[in-house]
Amino acid sequence: MVRRVAVIGAGVGGLVSVKCCLEEGLEPTCFEHSEDIGGIWRYTDSTDDGRLSVYRSVITNTSKEMSCFSDFPYPEDFPSYLPHSLVLEYFRMYAQHFDLLRHIRFQTTVLSVRKRPDFTTSGQWEVVTETKGVCESHVFDAVMVCTGHYQEPYLPLASFPGIESRFKGQRLHSREYRDVEAFRGKRVLVVGIGNTGGDLSVELSRVAAKVFLSTRSNTWVMSRVSDHGFPCDMVGTTRFNHLLDWLLPSALTRRIRFRKFNSWFNHTNYGLASSKSSKFKMIINEELPFCLLSGTVVLKPNVKEFTESSAVFEDGTTEENIDVVLFATGYNFSFPFLEESVRSAIDDNRSLYKCIFPPQLEKPTLAIIGLIQLTGSIMVGSEMQARWVTGVFAGWNKLPPPSRMMADVLKRKPPAKRNPSERENLKMSFISYTDDIAACAGVKPSVLRLLLTDPQLALAIFFGPCSPYQFRLVGRGRWSGARDAILTQWQRTLKPLRTRVVDDNPPSSSGWHWMCLLVLPAALTAGFLFSKYPQPGWSPWAG
Repeated sequence: MVRRVAVIGAGVGGLVSVKCCLEEGLEPTCFEHSEDIGGIWRYTDSTDDGRLSVYRSVITNTSKEMSCFSDFPYPEDFPSYLPHSLVLEYFRMYAQHFDLLRHIRFQTTVLSVRKRPDFTTSGQWEVVTETKGVCESHVFDAVMVCTGHYQEPYLPLASFPGIESRFKGQRLHSREYRDVEAFRGKRVLVVGIGNTGGDLSVELSRVAAKVFLSTRSNTWVMSRVSDHGFPCDMVGTTRFNHLLDWLLPSALTRRIRFRKFNSWFNHTNYGLASSKSSKFKMIINEELPFCLLSGTVVLKPNVKEFTESSAVFEDGTTEENIDVVLFATGYNFSFPFLEESVRSAIDDNRSLYKCIFPPQLEKPTLAIIGLIQLTGSIMVGSEMQARWVTGVFAGWNKLPPPSRMMADVLKRKPPAKRNPSERENLKMSFISYTDDIAACAGVKPSVLRLLLTDPQLALAIFFGPCSPYQFRLVGRGRWSGARDAILTQWQRTLKPLRTRVVDDNPPSSSGWHWMCLLVLPAALTAGFLFSKYPQPGWSPWAG
């Protein structure tokens, strides 16, 4: 029976894993190599210690109501989108509220995680750690690896001829970026147009002589601010929208989505994306369109090669006198402490059952937490993973036999290994994935059942934001405050904006109620279809 659990890392995944272990009566010991919690969200000015952290100006891409822990809402006076300092403050509040710090050993590095000789029967692991030069060996019944996927910078220098042999300017990865001061008055080329590349291009444009943003991808740009000023993820990430995505042909949903994006600005005119492209990525950035419109950022195609001081692009154009090349090309994950037989089998998260369990192990006592790419908050996905995993360790949740898990992995595994920029296209649907794991853990809400017992809550769950509180309504870990948290999430979103109140008659809510009543029959019909013809991996109904 699993009792003692090693948790590696005290970032988001580590904190929720420790808490979930305690809730299931397990005994967690968390090893954190730095001196504090927070992972990448604990900002530091220096990069010398090798620890990855966010840059100074970073703001969350997901809103507080859609990225909080499911039984611990953000304070209502916190803004919807948060700087790193408030995210870290929230983590500290969470750790203090649930008394997690006493289970964390700081400044302790995990050197190795290896199977015990009797692993096939015991499932136990030998974990070797180092604290201030002193090594220790421990035996644990299970291990939760919570180091995430932002670990080793991905720097594809071989893809850019001349960057190493000829280019005389400075080159660096976005991991080394902290603020704009070192770039003042310089001509900067940013390579890569993910969220980080877009953010840094905008920020650098305020002080640099010129910023060029190079991309090979079709990219759609979204704003955090959606219709009527609400956070875009609260408006868009709903079970109703998710059901429409499943019911309508993919070509039609893609066309609707592209038309919505182009209603803000025409992406083809800006050189960002074409609605005819089947491969694309989406980023969050309110300021990038204006920077392109004002010429402070110039969009360029992929770099063909570098000379001593210039970049030659694939369309034949050249930009001279480049001072700095900043690679915003993502990260590779690695688990150097895992024994080779385990580590070599993990190509990416699709090598893992449900993106968590290595399926080839004789005993399912190793779990990888947070190695996921979702269209929503990774924090929420990581917490759901931890809840299911600790339920498995405690014996409440059961896994299929290894042969079935391996078959599932092989069915979902991509045909070839991808670099970080291509992994962006492997993002999984936030609702599909969290629902899948919630169903495994027995905590997925049933909209149909709630319609009979609590219609107000059922409508809020189906038509409103798919916020984390939904997964605390039923099952193990049920939280008595979940219902109220769901019904008051819009008030908490508006609360920090009420710093100057103006008189206005609120619009009538009758239209909303009529819409719900009109759509409800269709939703019930879809629910019947899902129950009669279940779809693999997704259903908004089943509890």
